[in-house]
Amino acid sequence: MKTSTLIHLLATQAETVDRRAVTKSLTWPAAVGLAASAVLSVTIIGLLPGETFLLPVIWAKFVYGAALVVAFAALLARLYRPGADTSSLIKWPLLVMLLMFGAGAAYLAFTPRTLWADAIFGQTWLWCPWFVLALSVPALVALLFAARAGAPTRLRATGFTAGVLAGSIGALGYSLACPEMSLAFVAAWYTAGILLSSLLGAVLGPRLLRW
Repeated sequence: MKTSTLIHLLATQAETVDRRAVTKSLTWPAAVGLAASAVLSVTIIGLLPGETFLLPVIWAKFVYGAALVVAFAALLARLYRPGADTSSLIKWPLLVMLLMFGAGAAYLAFTPRTLWADAIFGQTWLWCPWFVLALSVPALVALLFAARAGAPTRLRATGFTAGVLAGSIGALGYSLACPEMSLAFVAAWYTAGILLSSLLGAVLGPRLLRW
């Protein structure tokens, strides 16, 4: 067979590339992880009283978690593709975290100094990060499984980002049960739980995503 004929056959028989394939591969793990996180949070810890959801701080928790999910999902989608540039996307999740810490600092500024310890540590600081980590595991497993269908080349970075995304999903689920009402607490201990999940992802990524 002539080379020109082979090229023609390959070109005419090529399948159309699904440009939404990466988005789809992120959507189902995120949805499954969020559902699992919410169900486990409500089942194990218990749903907050209905009137609590009228307080602004509850919605600040949701906004923080959701904003991180969107920012890190965009970053992870890039990492699923070999050689894709991620430098332009890193600033967005960092900006979200910076804004949350700014909100926590503003909360302390309007809180008497004698109450700062309560505002930062609350009653549940010791186990809050671990709850967030535990609730992130279903999403992390699903995200790493979905990543194997892509072609990530930066395995540790992919695992780390999947871990942060999963931690953000875990934080969203935990918000349904967390009794703390301080933005300073959210900035400190929710973020700590998310970072624990990111470390777990960084450890598992190179092991589970190796070609």
